[in-house]
Amino acid sequence: QVQLVESGGGLVQAGGSLRLSCAASGRASSAYVMGWFRQAPGKEREFVAAISRSGFDTKYADSVKGRFTISRDNARNTVYLQLNSLKPEDAAVYYCVASRSLYIRIMWGEYNYWGQGTQVTVSS
Repeated sequence: QVQLVESGGGLVQAGGSLRLSCAASGRASSAYVMGWFRQAPGKEREFVAAISRSGFDTKYADSVKGRFTISRDNARNTVYLQLNSLKPEDAAVYYCVASRSLYIRIMWGEYNYWGQGTQVTVSS
């Protein structure tokens, strides 16, 4: 089992950047595919990005491709999401997730663990 705690959210102007962190405790994060989802008020939760256990493979939602970067440091049991060129539509609660799957997943139901979320607010 793994516990996930997100940090790094906040208020930023459009065009700005943030870096979200997800600290994993319990079982080593290297045993999991890791990812990020987000949910804005009144909208469905959506996939943002995911990274393989090794960190060699990544996948992004089309809406964030080229602007967001997911990475991981297995020695620190931490996953990161670098958010650049932020837009007002990126505002949401961002959730860190972990899956026991061998492969990258993009559906919320395919992840076994998730954190409490961190709020990202983007002002226009």
